[in-house]
Amino acid sequence: MEQKKIYGYFIVTLFAFFLFYKPIFCFLILGILLMYYSVDSLIFFDYINKKGIKTNGKILSYEKDEDGHKTPIIEFKTLEGNLIAKKPHYYASTDLSIVKTNQNNINKNIEILYSPKKPEMFIMEKEKNFNYGSVIFMIFGGLIFSGIAIGQIFGIIKIDM
Repeated sequence: MEQKKIYGYFIVTLFAFFLFYKPIFCFLILGILLMYYSVDSLIFFDYINKKGIKTNGKILSYEKDEDGHKTPIIEFKTLEGNLIAKKPHYYASTDLSIVKTNQNNINKNIEILYSPKKPEMFIMEKEKNFNYGSVIFMIFGGLIFSGIAIGQIFGIIKIDM
């Protein structure tokens, strides 16, 4: 975790530098980050679908972020009997979740898939297809940002910044 924090600071510093020096590289950095996060998520989905353990969980509450998007806090028991109450490892929230009330989902039982190695890494079974769709959307975004940057760098696309 500490290593991810160091990489995060490095990337933010690099982004800030290129923002003033050559802004097109910011597009490339964003594209690479989106592609990395997308591939990392797809690898996790593949792993959890092949080796994940299916169990029932209960939605305890919803946590709002600064934009108003709601993410469920889910409680479940592992096969070893450990009680875990956390947000899913991957959860794609839409703008509809800002206005939608989720009170009727509190204490509702849902199926989850959790990692046998790290049970705190889990996804909601019913959200699998939506999760894949959001990752595919991120891949396209990463390709667009990277494509624009590469096109500008090699002179194929002309953008004045």
